Amino acid sequence: MTVTQTTTEDRLRGLRAWQREAYEEYFRREPRDFLAVATPGAGKTTFALTLAGELLQRYAVRAITIVCPTEHLKKQWAEAAARFGIAIDPDFRNGQGALGRQYVGAAVTYAQVAAHPMLHRNRTEARKTLVIFDEVHHAGDALSWGDAAREAFDPASRRLSLTGTPFRSDINPIPFVDYVQDAAGVRRCSWDYSYGYGPALDDGVVRPVIFMAYSGEMRWRTRAGDELAARLGEPLTQDALSQAWRAALDPKGDWIKRVLHAADRRLTEVRKTHPDAGGLVIASDHENARAYSRILRQITGKGATVVLSDDPTASRKISRFAAGDDRWMVAVRMVSEGVDVPRLMVGVYATSTSTALFFAQAIGRFVRVRQRGEVASVFLPSVPTLLEYAGEMERERDHVLDRTPAEGDEYPEEDLLKEANKKRDTPDAGEELPFETMESAAEFDRALYDGAEYGGAPGSTEEEDFLGLPGLLDPQQVSQLLRKRKADMQASEIRSRKKKEEPAEEEGPTHQVLADLRRELSGLVGAWHHRTGKPHGVIHNELRRACGGPPVAQASPDQIRERIAKIRVWAVGGR
Repeated sequence: MTVTQTTTEDRLRGLRAWQREAYEEYFRREPRDFLAVATPGAGKTTFALTLAGELLQRYAVRAITIVCPTEHLKKQWAEAAARFGIAIDPDFRNGQGALGRQYVGAAVTYAQVAAHPMLHRNRTEARKTLVIFDEVHHAGDALSWGDAAREAFDPASRRLSLTGTPFRSDINPIPFVDYVQDAAGVRRCSWDYSYGYGPALDDGVVRPVIFMAYSGEMRWRTRAGDELAARLGEPLTQDALSQAWRAALDPKGDWIKRVLHAADRRLTEVRKTHPDAGGLVIASDHENARAYSRILRQITGKGATVVLSDDPTASRKISRFAAGDDRWMVAVRMVSEGVDVPRLMVGVYATSTSTALFFAQAIGRFVRVRQRGEVASVFLPSVPTLLEYAGEMERERDHVLDRTPAEGDEYPEEDLLKEANKKRDTPDAGEELPFETMESAAEFDRALYDGAEYGGAPGSTEEEDFLGLPGLLDPQQVSQLLRKRKADMQASEIRSRKKKEEPAEEEGPTHQVLADLRRELSGLVGAWHHRTGKPHGVIHNELRRACGGPPVAQASPDQIRERIAKIRVWAVGGR
C-alpha cells in the first residue's frame, strides 16, 4: 500500500476557497455520508483526493474505492490520485478478486459493481473503506446500479458523493443521498456543500460560455415517399422538430457543414491568444462522428481525433489529444461527462440527446479554466429545449422526487452511459435515419450569454462579430461588449426604419446616396470575404454576373441595391 506522508497543511496549500471551505465543513462533522455538489470544472477531484489523503493519514480509513461512470474516468482518477501519493488500481477486474498489495484502492465503474455487488461488498467489509462516488447521480437506477451500489457499499466506513449535476431526468432516488420534504410535501435532495456555476464564474474558477445558435430550412423525404419541410427556430410539433433536428445533423446536408465551418473559424480566432486551444464535436452516433471528421478534414486540411465507444484505444486517444495541440476531437457520448481536457474552448453540440443532465455535463467539458479571462464558445441548433438550457446556465438545480416525469424523460441517463461504454462489432447497425435528408441550410440565429439573447437579423454581419470575439475576456468584459453590440444593432435598426419612412425625394444628392450604398456593399463584401476567403474583386465579379450591370463605380443606386440584396441572400444560404 502506497501513501505519501504529507502534513495537513501541505494538503490544504493551493486549494481553492470553495475546496478548503468544503474540506473544513466535512471535518467539522466527519459524517459517514457527505454529498458535495460543484459545477463541472470546479475541481471536485482535487477536493476528494485531499479529503482522502487526510482520512488515510488519520487512519480513519485504510482503503479507497472510487466508483466512476466510464472506463476512461477510472484511469483519469488513478493518475490524479498518484499526484497525491495515493496508489489506485484503474485496471482492477472483478475476476481477479483481490487487490495488489502495492495499491491502497481501486477505481471501478458503476456497471462493474452491478455485475458483482457481493464481491465489492466483501472488499468493503474487509477493511475500513472510503467510497468515492464520482457523478453519483448515475447510481440512481433502482433496477440495477442503485441496488448494486447499496448492496456493495452499505458497510463502508465513509462515503463521499460527488456530482456537478445533482439531478436526474427520472424520479429514481440516488443511493446514500438524503431527501428532505419541502412545504408542498415534495422530496428534494439535500447536499452538504454546494458550489454552483454562478459563484464559480464570479471567482474565475470556470469560463464564461457564449452559445451560438443556428436555425435554417430543412427538407426530407419519409420512407413512405412524402416530402416534408420545417424550419429550426420556429414553432414545430414534437415529431417535426425531432426530424428537422436530425436532418440538420445529417452529414449529407449543408447545415452541419456550415456550422462546423463557423466553429472552426471561431477556433482560429481563439487560438490567436491560446495557440493550443481545441474543439470538440459531440456526435449522436459512430457513423456521424466519422463523417464529421471527414468534413473537418476538408475544412482544416487535417483530420480530427475520433473517439468511439467500441475503440479499445479511446482512453489513449483522449489523453494524447489533451496533451497535444491538435485542433479537433469528435466523440460520441463518452467524452460528455467527467473527461478532463482543459484546452477545449470551442464545442459543437451535434447530438439529438436533449436531457438537462446530458446537456449540463456536455457543456461542462468547456468550462474548465486554465487562466482567468478565457471564453468558451458552444455551437448548437436552434431547438427550444437547448436554448432554454443555455439560458439557464447559472440556475441551481436539485433532484426532485414525487413528481410526474416530464415529456422527454424517455432518455434515462444509464441508457446513455451504457451506450458510451458499449463494445460491439457492428457499431453502426440500426443507426440510420428513418428518412432521407434532401436539403438542410444553416443560418445564424442568435447568441446567448448570461441569460440574455443577442439576435441576428437575416443577412446581417452580426455572426462575424461573434465569431471574431477575442478569446481572452473576463465575464464582465463579455457582458459589456455584447451589450454594446446589441445597443449598436438596435440603433442601426432604428436608423434603418427611419430611413425607410422618409420620402424618397429626401434621400439626398445622388452622389451622397451612391457613396452610402457603396460603403454598405463594401462592408458586406468584406464580411463575405472573411466567411469564404474569396478576394474582394472576385466577390464583386460574382455579384455582377448574378445581377448584371457595370462595375460598382459606374453602377446606379438601384443596381447597387440589387447587389446588396443578393449578397444578403447568399449570407443566409440562398442562391
